[in-house]
Amino acid sequence: MKNFKMIAVAAATLAALSAGTAQAEQFYGFSNVSVNYLDWSEGTEDRTRDIQNGFGVKSDFVYIEVEGGAGYTWGDVYGFVDFENPGKMNFKGSQEDGSEAFRIAAKGSVAVNMGSTNWNYYGHIYSLSDSSGFYEQNVVLGVSYDLNTDFGLWVKPFLGAHFAHNSAIGAGFNGGMGGWVLGYNFDAFGQKFMVTNWNEIEFARVDEYRGFCTTATCTGPGDEGFQNTNGDSVGLNGAVSLWWNVTDAFTLGLQYRYADQKLGTAAYQDAAIFSAKYNF
Repeated sequence: MKNFKMIAVAAATLAALSAGTAQAEQFYGFSNVSVNYLDWSEGTEDRTRDIQNGFGVKSDFVYIEVEGGAGYTWGDVYGFVDFENPGKMNFKGSQEDGSEAFRIAAKGSVAVNMGSTNWNYYGHIYSLSDSSGFYEQNVVLGVSYDLNTDFGLWVKPFLGAHFAHNSAIGAGFNGGMGGWVLGYNFDAFGQKFMVTNWNEIEFARVDEYRGFCTTATCTGPGDEGFQNTNGDSVGLNGAVSLWWNVTDAFTLGLQYRYADQKLGTAAYQDAAIFSAKYNF
């Protein structure tokens, strides 16, 4: 069932891309496949290993990503599927160390224009499952805004209600999420470059999502036996990236990945990601 939901996210994204091509004028479109290596900082590995007694420990990994997006007269669609630790594709995984498990992550987003304005009805769904048995799905429904400039900068902020489905706590309302995606295209040294940033801020998260109880008498944060895995009621998640378009078909990237009170750790985490993309 979990794998079916992951496949459904990817299928819905691809269907939206295909349907949009057939039914509306297309302004832009892109698709690529990439190989990426994520290298957590030494401080992150220490904090995730020591602060939480090994729960949520981070270790470096390789992942393969398939990504695509397009803009039409009615709005925009975007999606990706990641295969993390692809050399460990088995159903048993690691029950003691989730960082060593095979993981599938997928995201699909859609922004539908509100008439002729720059405002949009916005929604996205993100799902992660791994071979150790963990599963989480996040849904955001709200509004977004399109800001485009003449000098190469574009920004798409969003704000919405956040719903979470987690294998440890079940499903429910989990406060709100705001954030943005932005990009800036520029030329330097006779080469084409782009800077991008995606950022998500969760707020008013419920106590159940912030951690879990390990004793029968524990009821929430502050109680003995509460395992604090996501920390505060506010969480931060994102990445800043520099892309070098070596050719139309080949792109190299260096990303700074960051998160705070998120990703199963009640502390700041950061990593470098080295990427090589083939653009279709």
